[in-house]
Amino acid sequence: MSKRTMTLNLTDAEMGVLEGLCAKKDLSKIGVIRQALRLYQMVDVRLERGDKLFFEDDKTKDKSEVMML
Repeated sequence: MSKRTMTLNLTDAEMGVLEGLCAKKDLSKIGVIRQALRLYQMVDVRLERGDKLFFEDDKTKDKSEVMML
């Protein structure tokens, strides 16, 4: 598998989120970004085939549909 390099410019707020996730998940920045890409790809595939994405509150069982662009 060949690898390619890219430059990613993030705002201070975006970098803060990335660094927070790295610390929380004990992953490198590239590890978090790779996980995010895989998750986004999976969600996109499911939405393309007509599935819906929901968040459910464990306590109240309230559901909220996630709308993606």
